[in-house]
Amino acid sequence: MGNTVNDRELILEILLAVTRDGEYSHIALRNVLENYQYLDKSERAFITRVTEGTLERMIELDYIINQFSKTKVNKMKPVIRTIIRSAVYQLKYMDSVPDSAVCNEAVKLAGKRGFSGLKGFVNGVLRNISRNLDNVKYPDKSDTVKWLSVIYSMPEWIITEWLKNYDREMVEKMLQAFLAERPTTIRCNLSQISREKLAEELKKEGVKVRLCDTVDSALFISGYDYLGALESFRTGHFQVQDISSMEVAEWADPKEDEYIIDVCAAPGGKSLHLADKLAGKGHVEARDLTPYKVDLIRDNIARIGIDNIEAVCQDATVYDEASEKKADILIADLPCSGLGVLGKKTDLKYKMNPDTQEELVHLQREILSVVHRYVKSGGKLLYSTCTIHRAENQENAAWFAEQYPEFELVRERQFLPGVDDSDGFYIAEFVRK
Repeated sequence: MGNTVNDRELILEILLAVTRDGEYSHIALRNVLENYQYLDKSERAFITRVTEGTLERMIELDYIINQFSKTKVNKMKPVIRTIIRSAVYQLKYMDSVPDSAVCNEAVKLAGKRGFSGLKGFVNGVLRNISRNLDNVKYPDKSDTVKWLSVIYSMPEWIITEWLKNYDREMVEKMLQAFLAERPTTIRCNLSQISREKLAEELKKEGVKVRLCDTVDSALFISGYDYLGALESFRTGHFQVQDISSMEVAEWADPKEDEYIIDVCAAPGGKSLHLADKLAGKGHVEARDLTPYKVDLIRDNIARIGIDNIEAVCQDATVYDEASEKKADILIADLPCSGLGVLGKKTDLKYKMNPDTQEELVHLQREILSVVHRYVKSGGKLLYSTCTIHRAENQENAAWFAEQYPEFELVRERQFLPGVDDSDGFYIAEFVRK
C-alpha cells in the first residue's frame, strides 16, 4: 500500500470535509485526487473506495459501532468518529487489508491527530467489532423502514416517502442499484468523432468500453484512473453525462437553426448535447446563477471547442424581457432534491431533508412561472429533475399544465435506478399551443 499513513490521512481529510464541514463528497474527493496526482493508481483507488464506501454505508457503520461502543457515535469527537467509521468500513467491506492492520493504522492516526489519550478507546472498539462482525444484530425484517434503512444506509424519511409510491420490492431494487458498482456513462460528441472511433481511442488508452443500445451517442467506461489523464477527454471527444440526462436532448430533438435556452445549465451537459445535435447551426444559450457555475460551463465549451453555444450569468427566477417568446426549445432542468443520483453523489442523502425538499418544490414552480414566457408558440418546454419525488416531478408537471393551459403536457417519464440503465430522473415535455 505504499505510504499507507498518508493515504489514510487523506481519507480522513476528505471525510471530515464532507461530514463536518458540509462540503460535497465528489468535490472534496476530486480536489484531493487532483492535488495528489503523483500517487499511484492503486493508492488512488484505495482512497476513492474507502471514502465513497464509508459515506455510502454510514448509517449501517454507525449502527454497528453503536452496538459495540459504550460511547455512541454522535457523542464522539468528529476526528475519532471518522477514523472509527472508515476503519469499520474496511473491516466489513474490504478483504484486501488485514484486520490487524486496519486497527493499528486507525490507532496511529488518532495519535497523529493529537488524540493519544484516545488510542486505547479506538483500539478497544475496533478490536471488539472485528471479533464480532458476524454477530451484529440487525433490525427485524418485519420493521420494513428500519431494516431497509440500516441494510442500505438510507435515511428513514426517504424510504418512507418512496414506499408511498412504490412497493417494497421496487424500493429495495432502487436501494440496491444505488450501492452497486456502476461504470461511468459518457456521451460522444458526434459532431467531432464517431462513437466507434471514440471506443477505439479509449481502448488504446486502456479503458474498458461498452456501447449503450438506447442512446446512439452513449458509452459506458470503466477501469480508468483519472478522466483528466485521458487524451480523448482533454481533446473534447466526450462528456461525462448520465443516460437519463441525455434523454432530455433526445426528447427535445432540435432542428437546424433553432434557438435554445437552458435556464439552469451548469456544468453544461445538456446544453452541449443540444449544440452537438445542431451540428454547428442554431444557437444554445446556457444560463446559470453564479459566475462559478457559468465558468464551469465555459470550461466545458472550451474543452469541446464548439461555437454555437454561449454561457450567460442569469438568475432563472428573474424575468428577462429580452427573452420573451425567443426560444424554440426551453430546457428547465431545475434545482431539485437530487435523490435520483445517490449512486454518484452519496452524501446528498444526509444533506437533504423534507423541509428543504418542500422549499425546492416551490422554487421549481417559481422558476417555471417565469421561464415559460420565453417559449415561442409551437415551441417546446422540457422540465426535468434528477430525483424520484412525486411532488417535484409528476405533481409539479400537473400543476404547471393547470396554471398555464396554453401549454400541453405531451409526455412524461420517471426513470428509476435498478429498472432503467440510469440514474433516477424525471422528464416532462410540454408544447406551447
